[in-house]
Amino acid sequence: MTGGRVVRVVIADDEPLIRAGIRMILTSDPDIEVVAEAANGREAVDLARLHVPDVVLLDIQMPVLDGLTALGELRRAVPSARSLILTTFGEKENVLRALGQGGAGFLLKDSAPAELIGAVRAAAAGDAYLSPAATRHVVDQLASGRAVARAEEARRRVAELSERERGVLALLGEGLSNADAGRRLHMSEATVKTYVSRILAKLECDNRVQAALLARDAGM
Repeated sequence: MTGGRVVRVVIADDEPLIRAGIRMILTSDPDIEVVAEAANGREAVDLARLHVPDVVLLDIQMPVLDGLTALGELRRAVPSARSLILTTFGEKENVLRALGQGGAGFLLKDSAPAELIGAVRAAAAGDAYLSPAATRHVVDQLASGRAVARAEEARRRVAELSERERGVLALLGEGLSNADAGRRLHMSEATVKTYVSRILAKLECDNRVQAALLARDAGM
């Protein structure tokens, strides 16, 4: 939910048909407005500076400036904008890099319309969105040779949290929203939100996605 506020979106993809399809889906929701379309990463950054959107949908593979590089520039140029990464199954490593650089989440290009709208709404509300289908592939990638070192580092960082904070972090790792986590822990949504902010600060994570991945690395 966005509290009735219209969510302003920039779509960045080098394929006109994909941009048109995404625009059609998003504008079917009266609370979402597509303010601009970009055919490459450079245009995405320039248009985001001009329109200051709530959400930027970024394709990874784009000319002039690829999505990963554009993501870094967007964070510096328009820090209030949340970037959602559009991906395919063949780009798992790129997805991991994007999340590590502060992307608000990712979804597959062939996602259902309702999933696309839900992802944009979640990003605009400050939550993360991980496509269930793509998440399975990311988790498989994390189980590769680097997993042991990542797990040790994750456990070290998580050890700095209080028992209650670790409990909230574990639910983030399951992908629960603040409201769902609150019901599980018998806490108000506002209290969970406060815990999440504290956890992100202690773990030095930019967003819930990074915290969720850290929880998974730590085996929570």
